[in-house]
Amino acid sequence: MNEESTVSLLITNARIVTSTDDYIADVYCEHETITRIAKGISPASCAAGTEVIDANGKLLFPGFIDPHVHVYLPFMGTYAKDTWETASRAALVGGTTTLIEMICPGKGDEPLGAFDTWLGKARGASACDFSFHMGVTRWDAQAEAQLREIVSRGIRSFKVFLAYKGALGVDDRELYHALKLARELGVVVTAHCENETLIAEKQAELLAAGRREPRWHEISRPASVEAAGVAHLMAFAEQTGAEVYIVHTSCEDAVLAAQRGISRGVRAHIETVIPYLTLDSTYAEKAGDNGFEGAKYVMSPPIRDRRHQDFLWDALRARTIATVATDHAPFDYKGQKEMGRFPGSDFTRIPNGIPSVEHRVDLLYTHGVATGRIDLHTFVDAASTRAARIFGLKNKGIIAVGADADLVIYDPAHRGVISAKTHHMATDYSGWEGWELKGRSSVVTVRGRVMVRDGRFVGDTKHGRLVPRS
Repeated sequence: MNEESTVSLLITNARIVTSTDDYIADVYCEHETITRIAKGISPASCAAGTEVIDANGKLLFPGFIDPHVHVYLPFMGTYAKDTWETASRAALVGGTTTLIEMICPGKGDEPLGAFDTWLGKARGASACDFSFHMGVTRWDAQAEAQLREIVSRGIRSFKVFLAYKGALGVDDRELYHALKLARELGVVVTAHCENETLIAEKQAELLAAGRREPRWHEISRPASVEAAGVAHLMAFAEQTGAEVYIVHTSCEDAVLAAQRGISRGVRAHIETVIPYLTLDSTYAEKAGDNGFEGAKYVMSPPIRDRRHQDFLWDALRARTIATVATDHAPFDYKGQKEMGRFPGSDFTRIPNGIPSVEHRVDLLYTHGVATGRIDLHTFVDAASTRAARIFGLKNKGIIAVGADADLVIYDPAHRGVISAKTHHMATDYSGWEGWELKGRSSVVTVRGRVMVRDGRFVGDTKHGRLVPRS
C-alpha cells in the first residue's frame, strides 16, 4: 500500500454544509475516502498517526469543482500563461479541488493527438484532480473514430464552439454529427454559444469605422447574438436528443433562450462564470493607460450591462443557472493583451479571457452568500455538487461515506484583499485588484491529503490525477 493511501485525517466539530444539508459532525478520512461521519469520533478509534483538525467556528464544504478552465491554451497567436503547476496551486488555495479543462484542438489537429498533448501537460504536474472536455473542431470519419476512442478512455463530455470563425468554430453539419455521436455515447456536449458570422461582420464594420478600442468588443457581440447561438444549439439538441451544457452564459437573453428549449424537453444545463456575476461592462470601458486598460476585461461572450448581472444572480438563486465556473483563460496584460494595441489598435486581436481560477469561490461567497443573494446550499450546489452530477464525477461534490475526501474548511470570518502581487496564478494582473474578500478556504484536502493550510499551499504538486467518470 502506498504512502498516499495510508494518510488518515479526522476533522472535528465541523458544521457540514452540502447542497441539501447543514449539521454538526466529525468526519474521518482514510485511504483517500470518507469512511465515517458522526458526532464525537474519538481520535483513539482512528488509525495511528491520524491528523486531527478542529473545525470549530468554521464551515466544512465538499471540495469545489470548476467545470470550465483553460490551462494549456494556444489561442489568438499566443499561449495561456499558466501551467498545471501554477493553475492547480491557485485553484487549491481558492478551495477548488477538481478542474475540468477544455481541450481546444485546431481545425487540422488530430483529436487523439490533442487529447494526448493536453493530458501530458496535466499528468504528473497537477496538485488537484482533473478531467477534460474534448473539443470537436471538425467532422470526418477519422475524427469520429478518434472521438469514440477518447470517450472509451473516460472523457464523457465534448466541447463545441459556435464562434471563432475559421479557427475553433464548427459549422452546422459538424454540430449535428457531434451531437448525434454524443447522444449515442451518452456524452454531454458543452457549447460556446454565439453566432460566428454575425460577429465577424460586425467586427469588420466597427474596425472600418475606426472603432478599434477594447470598449467596442462588447458592441461587436451583443446579447442578442449570444441568445441566437443558444437558440441555435437548442434546436439541434432537440432534433438529436443530445444533452447539452451552455458555457459562460452572460445575459438574460441567453438564459431565456435556454429556458425555452428546456421547456420543450431539451436536456440542457446553464453555466455562468464569476466575472459575469461581479463585473459589468464599465470595466471593459476603462479609459486608463491611454484608453487600453479595458483590455484586461475582454472575454467572450463579453461582460454585460449591470442589469444582466442582477438577472444572473436571481437565476442562480432560483437554480435556473446550474453552475458557476470561471472560464479561466490566463493572459498577461503586458505583452499578451497588448497584442490588440501594437502596432495599431485592434480589439479583435486582444486574447480573450480573465484569470480567475483562484478567486471564484471567495468572490461567490463574498458577493453571493455574505450579501444574502444566495444561501449556502445554493453556493455549494453551484460551485461543486451540480458539476459533479452533470459530468459524472460520482465521488466528488458531496460529503458522504465512500466519497473522495475532497474537503474545504472555510473560515467566514477571514478578511483579505485580492492582488496580483499575492495571487498564485501566473498572470501579471487581476481583474479584481484591491477587492475585499469575506471568507477564505483555510484548509483544503484532495483525497484526504492536506494541500492548503492556513490559506497557504503546502501540498504535493504531483498529487492530482485524472478523475474516473461515470
